[in-house]
Amino acid sequence: MWDAKHAPAAALIVGSLIIAGGCGGPDEVVDEATDETTTSADQNAGGTPVLTYEMDSDLLTKHTDAIELVSDEGAAIVVVPEYQGRVMTSRFANDDGAGNGWVNHDLISSGKIEPHINVFGGEDRFWLGPEGGQYAIFFAKGAEFGLEDWQTPAFIDTEGYNLDSSSTSEAVFSHSAQFKNMSDTEFNVGIKRTVRIKSASQVGEELGVEIGDDVEVLAYESENTLTNTGDAHWTADKGLLSIWILGMLKHSETTNVIVPYKEGPESEMGAIVNDTYFGKVPANRLVDNGGYLVFKGDGQMRSKIGVNATRALPMLGSYDPGKGLLTIVTYTKPDDATQYVNSMWEHQEEPYAGDVVNSYNDGPPDEDTPPLGPFYELETSSPALALGAGVSYTHFHRTFHLRGSQEDLTPIAQAVLGVDLAEVAATFE
Repeated sequence: MWDAKHAPAAALIVGSLIIAGGCGGPDEVVDEATDETTTSADQNAGGTPVLTYEMDSDLLTKHTDAIELVSDEGAAIVVVPEYQGRVMTSRFANDDGAGNGWVNHDLISSGKIEPHINVFGGEDRFWLGPEGGQYAIFFAKGAEFGLEDWQTPAFIDTEGYNLDSSSTSEAVFSHSAQFKNMSDTEFNVGIKRTVRIKSASQVGEELGVEIGDDVEVLAYESENTLTNTGDAHWTADKGLLSIWILGMLKHSETTNVIVPYKEGPESEMGAIVNDTYFGKVPANRLVDNGGYLVFKGDGQMRSKIGVNATRALPMLGSYDPGKGLLTIVTYTKPDDATQYVNSMWEHQEEPYAGDVVNSYNDGPPDEDTPPLGPFYELETSSPALALGAGVSYTHFHRTFHLRGSQEDLTPIAQAVLGVDLAEVAATFE
């Protein structure tokens, strides 16, 4: 989500743009795409309706050029070329319940294009950074760091990507763009994005764990390549770009985000966590369990955390004991990478001291303004890219959803994230 540390009104205004019609009241909601009704018995924390994968898929099929990719076992994801090839939602094999991705039914069914940003949703979407700072690509030269001047570039917001090829399990997209950053540096870029759904056998191999028969598996990856198609080398003194993948996921009152980190002295490695994006996160919503952070993803308080390049590890995730759902995200993190773009909305003394992984928890910005979703996000970024003319860089972002008992999921969480799920689940009790 956007980094509006110095723009506290951002969610107020953007929230009114996106949620003018609301996400549906707590009593009854009729889904425009399917005419199906959800009631208060089918709701998440905060009174938001539970919309099924089928309802999400039907809405996207009706209003967009959505395609479905299916694994060998029957798990599925919905991908939309019109929305930059983003993965909108996903389901386990033979599952007719709620999907995993948050989808903005109101905005999509309206057919409207909003100013500043169009929050369509989706659990894996392609963006570029930095958002803020003197090298920002969300602010024009001479702009103020306020929402009035903040604009999501069209090529990561409203421009559709070309579907180059597709099969039952893979889709390949491409796009090109030309734009300037806040320092008036021009960029010419080529974008190639491939989305693949995984088979269950691939998941255990890629995570390096044995997955029992009692654990349901759903996994996919996005392969995101950025190419400098211009004539000039990208240099730090004029501004660098980064690949930024963000996932909006369906929350619940028991969702906890898990962010492992490298331990060590703050004097050498910096702060363990940046928790001041939207004001400091209170202690009852963010706990350091020694080697990993637990952050509430309950959609009840607008807040965000990040971990820097010195401390970040190439994985993060979330656990929802109420759903029996463990989500793991892995991504490309080069061992020698130290520079990551800084997206804070300010003129920066350290423009390449940004965070590598982030998690955002949505919620009402104040008592009079509804949330954007609500939802929670897991985000990863590539290093700052000093690419020569014609040079490319590829960032992988992999999402693994695993469903089962706490007993069956715990060995997987211990092996990949280094956490005990019982401890995670009890963090805020």
